[in-house]
Amino acid sequence: MYKEFGINEEIEQLSKKVEEEIKPIFDKINRICQINSCKVLNAFQKCGLQEAHLYSSTGYGIDEPGRNKIEEIYAHIFKAEDSLVRTQLISGTHALAVTLFALLRPNDTLLSISGEPYDTLQTVIGNGKEQSKSSLKSFGIKYEQIDLINNEFDEDKIMERVKNNDIKLIEIQRSRGYSTRKSITIEKIEKIIKEIRKINNDVIIMVDNCYGELVEEKEPIEVGADIAVGSLMKNLGAGVATSGAYIVGKKELIELCAERLTSPGIGKEIGPSLNQNPLLIKGLFFAPSVVASSLKTAVFASRMLEKLGYDVEPKYDEVRADIVQTIKLGTEDELVKFCQGIQMGSPIDSNVIPYPGEMGGYEDKVIMAAGTFTQGSTIELSCDGPIRNPYIAYMQGGLTYDYGKIGILKAIQHMKNKEEKY
Repeated sequence: MYKEFGINEEIEQLSKKVEEEIKPIFDKINRICQINSCKVLNAFQKCGLQEAHLYSSTGYGIDEPGRNKIEEIYAHIFKAEDSLVRTQLISGTHALAVTLFALLRPNDTLLSISGEPYDTLQTVIGNGKEQSKSSLKSFGIKYEQIDLINNEFDEDKIMERVKNNDIKLIEIQRSRGYSTRKSITIEKIEKIIKEIRKINNDVIIMVDNCYGELVEEKEPIEVGADIAVGSLMKNLGAGVATSGAYIVGKKELIELCAERLTSPGIGKEIGPSLNQNPLLIKGLFFAPSVVASSLKTAVFASRMLEKLGYDVEPKYDEVRADIVQTIKLGTEDELVKFCQGIQMGSPIDSNVIPYPGEMGGYEDKVIMAAGTFTQGSTIELSCDGPIRNPYIAYMQGGLTYDYGKIGILKAIQHMKNKEEKY
C-alpha cells in the first residue's frame, strides 16, 4: 500500500502488527474524544451560538458579538469565569508573556514548581544566555523554581516555600517542553493545588496548558487553577485556526491580561476578529477529534520506534497528559534524518529538506519539520528538537491518524536508508 512513498515491505508489515497491538489504547482515546465532543457541542448550544456570530469586524472591533460569543464558549468549556481568545495573541509564548506581565509587578516573585520552563519562556523570564531588556527580570520581577523529583512535584519543598506568603504567582508547565521529564497529568495538578490551598489561598496558580487541551476529561481550571494559557496553533485550533491563543480563568485576572494586550481602561472591549471567527469556531468544533488523531499518531509512533530499539516517552500504553511524543535518537544524524522524514511525509513542502539552524528564543540550534497548512501549526504532524545530547525528537500532531501514520513510516524509512547522510 505504501510503496509509492518509498516504504519497504518490512516496515509496512511491522506497522500492521503494531496496529493490532495498540487497538485497546485507541478505544480509550475514542472514549475521551466522545466526552470532550459532548463538552464542546454542549458549550455551543448552551451559549446560543448563531450564524450571525460567524461574521467578523474590522477597525477597532468595539464590543464585537462574534468575538464575545467565542470567549463565552471558551469560558464555558473550561468552566472558567471569563476568557480572552484573540488572533492578536500570536503564539503560546506571547500569551504566557502577556499573562505574566499582566499579573506580576516589580519585586513580585514568580515560582515555577515544574522545573525549568520551555526554552522561549526562559527569555521572557530573563534566564536565558541572551538577556532581553524587556524580560521580567529587567522589570525587577524575581524568579525561583523547584524541580520535579522522579517526575513528581517536590511537595515538601513547595509547601515550605509557599507558607512564607511572599510568592505572587506559581507557574505549572503541563507539557515537558525540550526536557526529558514526563508531562504532568491533571490528576497530579489537582493534588498539588489542593495542598497549596491548605496553606495559601491568595497565590495565583497559572497553568501553561499548551499541548494538553482535550487530552484528558478535565482542564486545569476545573481542578483549582486560577488561570490557564494555550495556543490555537496547537490542540484547540485543530489545524483550522490560522492564528491565535487563549487565556481562561478568573474574571479579574482576565481583565488584567486584556488590559496588557490592548490598553488600560479598554481591555476586552476592542479587538477586531478580521474574518477569523469561522476558523476559530470550526477549529474548536473539530478539536476533540483532531486531538484524538494526534494521540493515536503518537501511540503508533511510540510503539513502532520502541519495536525498532529506540527509547521512547511516553510508552505506547502509558497515560498521556499531552500530545507530545519523544524519541531518543542518540545521534545528531538520526535526529536530523527523522525530522527530514517527517517533512517528506507532509502534504506541504514535502520536497523541502530541513536542517538545524539558529532560532530566536532558543539557545541551541534547532531542527524543525512541519509541512503544515498553517505555518508552525503543531497540531498538524510536526517534529523538532534541539541539537544537543541525547538528541531527542519531539513529535506532535496529526490532523488524521492515517496521514500521521504515513508520516511516521516515511520518517522511519528515511532513517533506515543509512547510506544517505544529511
